[in-house]
Amino acid sequence: METFVVALNPDAESSLPYLLRLPLEGGVLLKTRETWPRANRAYCHPLDEWPDGAEIVEEVPVKVCRRRGSAIDLVLDRGINFRSQFVYTRSRGREVILWQTAKVARKARPGVRVPKRRASGLDHWTVTVDTRERYPYRFAERPVTTERRALSVGDYAVMVGDFVVAAVERKTMENLQTDLVSGSLGFAMAELSGLSAAAVVVEDRYTALFKAKYVEPGFLPELVARLQVRYPRVPIVFCDTRKFAEEWTYRFLGAALAELGPAINTSEEE
Repeated sequence: METFVVALNPDAESSLPYLLRLPLEGGVLLKTRETWPRANRAYCHPLDEWPDGAEIVEEVPVKVCRRRGSAIDLVLDRGINFRSQFVYTRSRGREVILWQTAKVARKARPGVRVPKRRASGLDHWTVTVDTRERYPYRFAERPVTTERRALSVGDYAVMVGDFVVAAVERKTMENLQTDLVSGSLGFAMAELSGLSAAAVVVEDRYTALFKAKYVEPGFLPELVARLQVRYPRVPIVFCDTRKFAEEWTYRFLGAALAELGPAINTSEEE
């Protein structure tokens, strides 16, 4: 089994006394201040080469070590202090790596509300709207341009050239109920699952499924659950209202473009 290694930094002059080795992409090597981010986010710095004879502090089996966009998720095979994340971000114009747990992340930003914040810091970008969408989101007061185009999947998408980076299928509660019963939502989610990022956004609450007429109680929630298990890469997100569904779509597509778009641009250039 692959392992996560923490060692002492033999460089006595370094302000980062510990070394980390993650079993990913041949070994991600970092220097940091802590053996685990217990109280605060731990700053990390890339390490060029693992020093010979570095004294091992701990070596723990790894369940999951996976790069996800601009972050690396790490899950260790132990009972406590087992789940964390390495986030690659920018601060004051330079790239930094922050090691955090969910508890530390919540502590760092308690109750933050940023309703007008730009999606993933993007200045201006384009959302492609399917030509069959009758009453599309306008993304008013957002740095977004919309363009109409026939999409093979989804109602809203972000694209790099002719490549669909991510897409969102929009549903009112009435649409959702009809498509669940007819089975058409399953086919749509099957197509969406082929994308790097995709979702179904619903302009209503989950509880509205239990108020549906002409179907057995619990039937629609059961269909939603089955589809979600069948297509785990395509979340079905209930956003209470059309306004919040539009907001969620804006941020989801922006995040997908920011995290996945650069890799697609690079591959096209190669």
